[in-house]
Formats: sequence, C-alpha cells, structure tokens
Amino acid sequence: MAQFTTLTSRVVPLPVNDVDTDQIIPARFLKATDKKGMGDNLFADWRYNADGSPKPGFVLNQPASAGCQILLAGDNFGCGSSREHAPWALAGFGFRAVISTSIADIFRNNALKNGLIPIIVDKETHKMLFDIVEEIPHAEFTVDLASQTLSFPNGSVSFPIDPFNKTCLLNGVDELGYILGFDKEIAAFEAERQ
Repeated sequence: MAQFTTLTSRVVPLPVNDVDTDQIIPARFLKATDKKGMGDNLFADWRYNADGSPKPGFVLNQPASAGCQILLAGDNFGCGSSREHAPWALAGFGFRAVISTSIADIFRNNALKNGLIPIIVDKETHKMLFDIVEEIPHAEFTVDLASQTLSFPNGSVSFPIDPFNKTCLLNGVDELGYILGFDKEIAAFEAERQ
C-alpha cells in the first residue's frame, strides 16, 4: 500500500447524496480480481454513453478534473453492497481522499485498506467546502494525516481516523505488513515457546 502523509490537490465536487457502491463501480465490472484498470470503470454508468463515448457533462470527464486527488462527495457516500472494487476504482482513477458528511462503514474500512482516506466533516463545513470549490474552482485542499487536518483556503478542520489505520497509512503498510514489522519479536516469542 502506498504511504500517505500529506496530500495537496485540487478537488472534484460530486454533490450527490447516497452514492452507492454500484454507482461507484457497476456490478458488471466485479469479475476482475486485479486492481489494474479499475479507474477506467469508475462511475461508468454516469461517465459513459451506451456506445462507450464519454458524457461531456459528467464532472470526471471535464478537463478541470484531470489530476485531482480529492473527491468532495455528497452525504452517505459508499452505501450499498460491500465491494472492495469501489475503493479500487477510486484509487485507480487517482483519488487519495474522499470527503463527505458520512461514509458507509464497509466502504470506509475497504477504503482505508486500499490507501484511500475517508474524511468526515460536519454539515456546515461540508456546505462551505462546496461553496469554496464553486467560488474558486482551482482551489487546493491539503490533507495532513499526521495531524488529522484538512486545510482549505482560509481555514482548516480536523477529521477522525482510528489510530491503527492511521499508523498503517503513515507507514505505507497493510495489516499483514504491520504484523511483519514485529518479525523479531515474533521470532523471539516462537523461540521461547520451544
């Protein structure tokens, strides 16, 4: 997993509530067991016409979205069925953080395991962030994981994250990598048992 410390990026606004995992990555793409190419299918039914051509009105197809690594989403993001493919698709597109007022638990856990930071903010802050992006389309936000701070033009807020996931992300390791970091202690324990 890629290490996450600090990220500064422009923001893609997606002011849609109740975006479920089938909208993030439609079920027909779940046959894949590899993350490669998942970003091409992110929001596929919203991004592409039936013939596969991009829908010019969809935010991810607009030139301003190119290179953005932060998604500012509506309330209740990632609801619906459990599918790890949803954070795979977001990360495959290039997103490293998702901001919302609420993020579904299963999606949040899958996101954290794939290096995607789910950031929860209160409703007032959420509205203000959308206002900032509308007023300053090229505004940059900064996510500082160590301080658990989201900074934006003229302000900042803190966001919650559990200590274990924070440690894993800061060190660029998954759960297994975290455990393997204690290989000397594990070997010593095993040697004492014998």
